[in-house]
Amino acid sequence: MKQRIKYRKYEESMSEAAKSKRTSNFIIQGSILAAASIICRLIGVVYRVPLMNIVGEETMGVYSAAFTIYSIVLLISSLGIPTAVSRMVAAKAAVRKYKDSNRIFKGALLFALIVGTCAALVMYFGAGFFAEKALNMPTAKYAIRMLSPTVMVMAFLGVYRGYYQGLGTMIPSALSQIVEQIFNAVISIAAAYYLYAEGAKADRILNTDIYAVARGAEGATVGTGVGALVALILCMLIYLLYRRVLKRQMRRDKSRHVESYLSVWKTLVLILLPIIFNSAIYNISSLIDNSIFGHYTEFVGITQKEYQGIWGCYEGKYHLLTHVPISFATGLAASIVPALTRAVANQNHTQVANRINTSLRFTMLIAIPSCVGLAVLADPIVNLLFPGNEYNSLAVNLLWIGCITVVLYSWSTVTNAVLQGLNRMNVPARNAFIALVSHVVILAVCLWVFRLGIQGVVLADITFGLTMVVLNMISISRYVKYRQDMMKNYVLPLISSLIMGAFAFGVYTLLIKLVKRNWLATVISIIVAVIVYGVLLLLTKCVDEVDLYSMPKGKTVVNIAKKLHLLK
Repeated sequence: MKQRIKYRKYEESMSEAAKSKRTSNFIIQGSILAAASIICRLIGVVYRVPLMNIVGEETMGVYSAAFTIYSIVLLISSLGIPTAVSRMVAAKAAVRKYKDSNRIFKGALLFALIVGTCAALVMYFGAGFFAEKALNMPTAKYAIRMLSPTVMVMAFLGVYRGYYQGLGTMIPSALSQIVEQIFNAVISIAAAYYLYAEGAKADRILNTDIYAVARGAEGATVGTGVGALVALILCMLIYLLYRRVLKRQMRRDKSRHVESYLSVWKTLVLILLPIIFNSAIYNISSLIDNSIFGHYTEFVGITQKEYQGIWGCYEGKYHLLTHVPISFATGLAASIVPALTRAVANQNHTQVANRINTSLRFTMLIAIPSCVGLAVLADPIVNLLFPGNEYNSLAVNLLWIGCITVVLYSWSTVTNAVLQGLNRMNVPARNAFIALVSHVVILAVCLWVFRLGIQGVVLADITFGLTMVVLNMISISRYVKYRQDMMKNYVLPLISSLIMGAFAFGVYTLLIKLVKRNWLATVISIIVAVIVYGVLLLLTKCVDEVDLYSMPKGKTVVNIAKKLHLLK
């Protein structure tokens, strides 16, 4: 009798797990894209280390400033295209209107051609103005010009990625991102090395100190364009291979009416505008920080060279490390938009609520321990990646202050996507505008009243992220009635992360005394932290068998956990 009851419970558990796996497929797809984003960020960390060592903080400051202009032009022209296309395609695919999906794809390509060309021309011919007036860095104009063709390539690439995401598969996007970043890393290092050396020769001949920095920053941007072009070619090849399936789906579609290109463009623009506005505020905040901090340093007597070095530390070390874990939220956000769009199109309110709760939960499971880990191991990680650099102590200080941005920006990224998936496109834009105002006020106070320097910029970042989270969560609660599991979503991950952080700190402190090698002590500490955190999640029942089945390779993880008696 006991065996029958046990077997019945096992069947119920498996049925529940299977159901969760079906309803949480967007988590698997989002995890694929998130994993690709994290891999890309890690590649970015790896290649930035030799790049920083080749050209130095000053050149990286110029490179980061030029990239800020590129990011703004990109978002105005095409950064919202993947999200917009994925929403439109997902809505049509949910009701099996594949002819309309194909029309959306072709219409978006033509839209990308027009907008991408205009944006590239503006960026190329306006490079001097952007560098001198917006950035207060005249040496950045060469890097800005080098980045201008990439804007057009990214517009086309965004259409392909959005189309695949709308059809419910993240694999092409994930694969193209990894390939893009690999080519970016290799080409950027090689080009920066060559052009920095050429610029140094010119400086020696002309007795100046600007050409090495300007040409080095220019070289660092070459890989961005090459990587994007290779990724676009890969996406086009995947489309050619998948075209038979697409044609078969269109033949099954018996719809008499197919949307016109004009209708597609109107819908595309209506979806794009709030996304662009929202994303623009995120990127404009960086531009505002750069500009305000540049004028602040000039006011307090900091030299241009030192300013570029400090900004290079802020962007090239602090931002680089904090944005690695945020990549998980970015990947999950790309998955949840079409997933929620399909659920809304099918009027499945239960599924909508479940997907919102699940996405927030999985985001916190990654963001909270990442925040704690960066705080505890900031010093060894920075010195491992950038040995001997003069700004390392500043980078560690910034990480101690700003590690909480990992949680806040991950949270705001996913909640932005939730609101977009709920067809509340204007709400994140409105919230972002309010957050930007608070950001600028805090930044001005920190710099001009308290004279906090670059630490004030980090505090302004925290203000922006916190404001976005509060406003987005209030907005979501207005549109969807659902109850969050506060214990599993926030409390247990936080407790597990704090215990994990204590273990990581203890292991590192012990090992650094025994082996006296920072790289070995840091790597082992990180491995121990990951294992301890995973075990604690299972022991506290923050993650159960059903949750594991909804993850990639979940069955394998469940089997291992049961063998270790972490699951019953």
